[in-house]
Amino acid sequence: MANANLQPVLDRIDADFDNSLERLFALLRIKSISADPAFTGDCKAAADHLARDIATLGFTAEVRPTAGHPAIVAKANGGSGGRPHVLFYGHYDVQPVDPLNLWHRPPFEPAVTDHADGRKIIVARGAEDDKGQLMTFVEACRAWKSVTGSLPVDITIVIEGEEEVGSKNFVPFLESNKSDLKADFALVCDTSMWDQNTPAITTALRGLVYDEVKIKAANRDLHSGIFGGGAQNPIRVLTRILGGLHDDNGHITIPGFYDGVKDLPPEILAQWKNLNLTPESFLKPIGLSIPAGEKDRLLIEQVSSRPTCDINGIVGGYTGEGSKTVIAAEASAKISFRLVEGQDPEKIRKAFRDYVTSRLPGDCKAEFVDHSSAPAIALDWNMKPLAAAKQALTDEWGKEALLIGSGASIPIVADFKRTLGLDTVLVGFGLDDDNIHSPNEKYDLKSFHKGIRSWARILAAFAEAPK
Repeated sequence: MANANLQPVLDRIDADFDNSLERLFALLRIKSISADPAFTGDCKAAADHLARDIATLGFTAEVRPTAGHPAIVAKANGGSGGRPHVLFYGHYDVQPVDPLNLWHRPPFEPAVTDHADGRKIIVARGAEDDKGQLMTFVEACRAWKSVTGSLPVDITIVIEGEEEVGSKNFVPFLESNKSDLKADFALVCDTSMWDQNTPAITTALRGLVYDEVKIKAANRDLHSGIFGGGAQNPIRVLTRILGGLHDDNGHITIPGFYDGVKDLPPEILAQWKNLNLTPESFLKPIGLSIPAGEKDRLLIEQVSSRPTCDINGIVGGYTGEGSKTVIAAEASAKISFRLVEGQDPEKIRKAFRDYVTSRLPGDCKAEFVDHSSAPAIALDWNMKPLAAAKQALTDEWGKEALLIGSGASIPIVADFKRTLGLDTVLVGFGLDDDNIHSPNEKYDLKSFHKGIRSWARILAAFAEAPK
């Protein structure tokens, strides 16, 4: 049984940790910035580096082309039937480093430094997102292979190089590689813990609808002294419509918006309530104090499990220095909706557009631009791999692993479900202060070390869980 070997595997992880850290550093030194064509060669170098490393663990590892940066597919099968088969996903590409002057050290020269509160941290671009996270899994596989000569479950690893630019070429890659990516379920390590000492599994991800509306009236900008009071003002029309999207209790007023939205299971809501996420702890660090969502919901529900509507940008009229007395011919806004399970992105988009057009006065028309959409994802709370991972995390960290919802969207999870028919278990070891996408990105040394140990335990648990 896998558990008979678990302690030697954990001991191996501890003994080899300095080498694990140096292997991570070697990956972090590669400037795999996917957004900038100047780093195309570095992205290929990162893919080649990872494929070579993973191949040393007994995987058949290949760098495969996409329409953009290459992807890696690595497979390790035990040969005997009945073993669970997992598909692990990560990404090697990183965000640009700008503004460079805000970094305390060169972003591609990784180092372990001291955090202000005494924690040891790894500082580098990609330290957390996602090189440090994906290497926790690779290093756990390395330890199993070193101690036992094999892996406790069948594993396929797929690593892409365009997550930070929207994975635009990855879904076609999934489609064309379906036969090589078959598995029982997927694993993603690109999420966070609840806090420094409390592990978490993300069981729900909000979906997204991002829309743009442009209100047009006169055929040119108008002099407000001549036409003011007589001509429609698109800015006034737009702001009145946008101002009505929420009522005084924070509820979204679009007809049908909440259709299909379910409440949390009572036991999960009780667990979340005990976490005591307060305005003091959550909002005060960003200079705020009053929750702005639905007043009849807990703050943790507002940011994790309830749908939202936010105006992300608004433009109209003269915005330069000084004054210009003009009635603009048009005004526009960009609006995002974070969705939960039960909401159809296209129905929400249509409902928003119907809401806008039904409130247009004469002499005005609306044009819309569809920017993006993704459905919400919710795992089955009773999913067997979920229970196995939860117990393994609890055993490693000595605190019960939480099942939490994320207010963010990870489109690849929906892609795995739609393209490969796979549910995904999301386990990550990031923290809210890791500065991902910002200068001075970091990953706690504890997160990296115990992340490796956690995956070692999870793989053992999967081997013993009912398939």
